[in-house]
Amino acid sequence: MTTTSDLGDDDVRRLDRLRDAYRRLQGELGKVIIGQRETIDRLAICLFARGHALLMGVPGLAKTLLVSRLAEAVSLRFSRIQFTPDLMPMDITGTDILQETGDGRRGFQFVPGPVFANIVLADEINRAPPKTQAAMLEAMQEQKVTVVGKTTRLEPPFFVLATQNPVEQEGTYPLPEAQLDRFMFLIEVDYPSEEEEVQIARTTTGDPLPALDHVLSAAEIVEFQQLVRRVPVPDHIYAFAAKLVRRTRPQAASAPEWLRPLVSWGAGPRAVQYLILGAKARAALTGGYMVRLEDVTAVAAPVLTHRVLTTFTAQAEGIDARRIVERLVAEAVAEQSG
Repeated sequence: MTTTSDLGDDDVRRLDRLRDAYRRLQGELGKVIIGQRETIDRLAICLFARGHALLMGVPGLAKTLLVSRLAEAVSLRFSRIQFTPDLMPMDITGTDILQETGDGRRGFQFVPGPVFANIVLADEINRAPPKTQAAMLEAMQEQKVTVVGKTTRLEPPFFVLATQNPVEQEGTYPLPEAQLDRFMFLIEVDYPSEEEEVQIARTTTGDPLPALDHVLSAAEIVEFQQLVRRVPVPDHIYAFAAKLVRRTRPQAASAPEWLRPLVSWGAGPRAVQYLILGAKARAALTGGYMVRLEDVTAVAAPVLTHRVLTTFTAQAEGIDARRIVERLVAEAVAEQSG
């Protein structure tokens, strides 16, 4: 079984530095973001695990503010793309334009689009048609962009945060499963508590919000992303993650009988990878030097919820993917403990 001895003294010290930096980052974001602690934690896990996140929540929950201030606190280049029905792929990736050179000649020059940033906010991504949504796929998966046959690499770190509004359905194009699978986490942003809402009113209706101190640089984030991948994982945790994902598939022999009429399609192999990477990042940020079972279960809902497709039967009975995942996790943990 893998143990903490797989980490050298230098890695242990660097993990301690990562946790100190994350505490400072939480403090900086706390100057402008009231509540949303779980959302901040999950965004950080995605960032240090080198994943992407889809934020789901009604308007006015400070999703855009949170993403822009996160970029400010970690000294990263930030761009926001407002997805609309008339947005074209080249509006995201950039394109070649004809320009006159200094010697009077004309030639094509590539003008990069807003995707060439460290943190890209794809606001209301489901308002653009599938052709435009697909322009993000290569960038998200391979950290590169191909325009007119020319490929350009994106500067690391590269982090895509997309938002969706769950209450407006007119004029929207639901993300296809292939693109949903590119997102490591689905982060559901909920309403604040009554006390938090009062604090929001006090904070945002007075003086301008303060500027944030820079906590991390791009180079440090890349270094910590590499460090997170070296966090040890015991063999039984790998087995637990694979077994949990396989149980989401109604066609699999290991799927419970109660799940079969409720799920039409389960999570793929990428879900296992993201469970492990998310658990590594959570362990690194919360004080662990190896992955524990609670690290996997803590990231199971944001990893699996958007990868489990429910049937009409489930929808008719008011059972959503989140409830199905919660039950699967509870059963898997009980079996592991027994």
